[in-house]
Amino acid sequence: MKIPIYQVDAFTDHVFGGNPAAVCPLKEWLDTETMQKIAEENNLSETAFFVPKDDYYEIRWFTPKLEINLAGHPTLATAWVIFNELNHSKDKIKFISPLSGELLIEKKNDLITMDFPSNHAELISEPDFLIKALGKKHVKVLKARDLLVVYKNQSEIENIKPNFGLMEKIDTFGIIITAPGNDCDFVSRFFAPRAGINEDPVTGSAHTTLIPYWAEKLNKTKLNAVQLSERIGNLQCEYLGDRVKIAGTARLFMKGEIII
Repeated sequence: MKIPIYQVDAFTDHVFGGNPAAVCPLKEWLDTETMQKIAEENNLSETAFFVPKDDYYEIRWFTPKLEINLAGHPTLATAWVIFNELNHSKDKIKFISPLSGELLIEKKNDLITMDFPSNHAELISEPDFLIKALGKKHVKVLKARDLLVVYKNQSEIENIKPNFGLMEKIDTFGIIITAPGNDCDFVSRFFAPRAGINEDPVTGSAHTTLIPYWAEKLNKTKLNAVQLSERIGNLQCEYLGDRVKIAGTARLFMKGEIII
């Protein structure tokens, strides 16, 4: 069996930036075990698989360790492949995910905008070992799918040196750290060692939590965000209440075939 595969750098305007995702177009679904093995072999933070239907595409996402409910940068990468490599004739795409429902995509020139459900975080008492895991005291901690840890400024985010062994004890998919940005509305970093991703370069799904938090905090609905990984990711964000819009660009790095 031969399966097409594309590797796309998402949330960047140049190769070697943003977050690389693998994208595998399928004619029909493979079994879950095979898709998980492909994701493990790719060893990227996520591999996306999609199947065309009548007027939409079904989509699923896998880290090297598990299937996840929502993923932003591989959705952006998948949309880029459909628009640019598979000659999609319209400027809109509808994805259906079995775990997160309908996801709407729109392309305008080079910019791809994703319409995702919001993920509002609630204030919680912090886990006992959180300060040791992150190495620095924070302002407050909230929780949605991920833990959201708020700091005072961008410098604190840049200088965090996490203990991934301790992070694995935290009972959430991932840990987001965030603060106001120097040259943007907010900055963040994202860690998910339990999913096989120590630090993710650019995490679209984390922004479904970050956008509602900072929209309320800054009293604005349109925000610019930067994820402060070594590769750096730039995201244009909009808060719509129960939905958020996350926009970015992407670049193709590689395409080929998987042979199994």
